[in-house]
Amino acid sequence: MLADMLNRIFGLETEYGLLVQQDRPDHSPTWFAHKLRDHIFHVQRRGVLDLHHRGHDEPPGNGGFLTNAGRIYLDMGHLEYASPECESLVDAVASDRAGDQILQQAIDELGWSETVSLIKNNIDHETDATFGSHENYLVTRRFPFSRRGLGPLVTFLVTRQIFTGAGRIGAASPQDAWIQMDRLIVPRAAIGHGPDVSQMPFQLSQRADHIVNDFFEWVQQNRAIVNTRDEPLADPNQYRRIHLLLGDSNMAEFATALKLGTTGLVLQLIEEGHAPHGLEVDEPVETLQEISQDQDREWIVRLQSGRTMSAIDIQEQFLTAAQAHCRGQDEETDWVLAQWEAVLRDLRGDYTMLVGRVDWASKLWLLETYREAEQADWRDPMLKSLDLEYHNLHPGRSLYHGLLQEGRVPRLTTDTAIHLAMTQPPKNTRAYGRSEVVKHLLACGGAPETDHAAADERFFPAYVINWSIFQLRGRTPFPMPDPFKTYAQDVRAHLHTA
Repeated sequence: MLADMLNRIFGLETEYGLLVQQDRPDHSPTWFAHKLRDHIFHVQRRGVLDLHHRGHDEPPGNGGFLTNAGRIYLDMGHLEYASPECESLVDAVASDRAGDQILQQAIDELGWSETVSLIKNNIDHETDATFGSHENYLVTRRFPFSRRGLGPLVTFLVTRQIFTGAGRIGAASPQDAWIQMDRLIVPRAAIGHGPDVSQMPFQLSQRADHIVNDFFEWVQQNRAIVNTRDEPLADPNQYRRIHLLLGDSNMAEFATALKLGTTGLVLQLIEEGHAPHGLEVDEPVETLQEISQDQDREWIVRLQSGRTMSAIDIQEQFLTAAQAHCRGQDEETDWVLAQWEAVLRDLRGDYTMLVGRVDWASKLWLLETYREAEQADWRDPMLKSLDLEYHNLHPGRSLYHGLLQEGRVPRLTTDTAIHLAMTQPPKNTRAYGRSEVVKHLLACGGAPETDHAAADERFFPAYVINWSIFQLRGRTPFPMPDPFKTYAQDVRAHLHTA
């Protein structure tokens, strides 16, 4: 087991696509999403539902916290799983995969596995809709959170898709591929930018076409590379949360860990004043999309200085800085540095060397194998079906799981660790204390199934649980402002006080 990364908290939020076979026309995907949530909380009793309004779009019963201290809820009709706070990459990967398995197990128990599929991706090929995979990183208040200070981070994020992208067939239609110009959001096609999307066979990222700004405060109205809302979910005097919207959902454990690990190291470089200088990208949003759509995989970036560099060269500059300032601080950091270097080296060669480690490369290899066997071109509708099946959570149908079963995919965790993470929180973060609260409420009977529907806002509900605080009826609020503290003994004492 690798030692944890230095002073970093990681968290992932994953929205899932839900594919219903045509022989189930009686119900919408949203209906199935509601039933899955209810089965997880009321039948499996994996957690307790919220009894209070969390927001205008999150009424009582919309979702709740699990015994592993993560959350499952509905977000605009999509099932979403938020992992608990993790201080290690291994815990982050295990907790992320635990969410996949919780949801797939619910489908299996409900007898829907032949007609309903959960897809861990970020696009709907039929409607061009997109759904997110958000990343959260804890930083200190000394982090330079300004446009200038965030410049190196944006450069890193725009170029990291060469190893974090999940890959996709085609591109968003022109009316859905927007860019920002002088505060006006206009379609890319209206200004003649970018290639003809009807001729786009394959690109690196599923989210790139749908990002419209470099910085923005809100999430849904204007998808940005970096969300600027100041919501630390921790002591606001000490911490800030970096909330990223541009990433793809990864199936490969290696890609998930490398995405989180490299981003964590770049945040450390920025925080400590060691980030490489002079690499600010001229047009971040356009560059994000151009790299993703570059069919020659040259990935040339224009900088504000007027110079051009390849995305690999830029990544290597961040790697060199991290090697100089971070090497040796802990085992996970050294693993990230070694694998980061190896992936960048392999990206300069045959992309098939990355199969199993990088999702877009794995998917492209599978699609090219099919095209060669069937003599199919990129317009073959079967390719979009195969694209989706790569992300299927059902191990018997998922193309990713097929690679895994063939031994082509390196593992960072184990099936045993994932199974444990379905019910247990990380042992070294605030998640442990929150888990104690959820388990206590379940042991006391939890909330009756009708509570969320009959909640009367004139009275304080039986409990309120949030990421950094909870309160039971008749008790004083219990704040948990430090994500690095487990609060285990204090929470137990609070719960058992008469």
